[in-house]
Amino acid sequence: MERTVDGPGEGAAGGGEEEHAEGESSVSPRRRRRIGVLAAVAGFAFALDLVSKLVVVAELENHAPIELLGSWLQLSVIRNPGAAFGLGEALTLVLSAIAVAVVVVIARIARKLYSLPWAIALGLLLGGACGNLADRIFRAPGVFQGAVVDFIAPKHFAVFNLADSAIVCGGVLIVLLSFRGLDPDGTVHRD
Repeated sequence: MERTVDGPGEGAAGGGEEEHAEGESSVSPRRRRRIGVLAAVAGFAFALDLVSKLVVVAELENHAPIELLGSWLQLSVIRNPGAAFGLGEALTLVLSAIAVAVVVVIARIARKLYSLPWAIALGLLLGGACGNLADRIFRAPGVFQGAVVDFIAPKHFAVFNLADSAIVCGGVLIVLLSFRGLDPDGTVHRD
């Protein structure tokens, strides 16, 4: 359940803590932290990205692109040392540091995470960040210098991977949740 906050300093309604007979408080079943959901979504996104890259590298690298929808959508393996659209090729170490920072920030937010939609959004973001970070750590040419494996190639667009898709979907969901006024702790701000 989500709590509603009408403005600064005003109380929250619904979904709070219950008092036990001994005076202890515990979180009600509807107000449980959503760390498990975040971890499950992140693990699924990371595993799907990892498996897809392993298959693509083993089966498609150094081969002609595979057309899925004619020339509109192809599978074509490239190694991307930079960010989106091949920008920042010399910044692989910086991009790795940003990914580590994202992981740390999400871990801090998770301590107060009670919103299911936020858990899903942050899980997507975390899984995608970990997927691309794993490439940067473990792929050639070296630790924190590795190139990310990209393979989904739409016509007239950048080549990307499933980790990139998870990051974008998580980011879009975070923006939508923010516009709705929903916070990670489950409160809804009505301004």
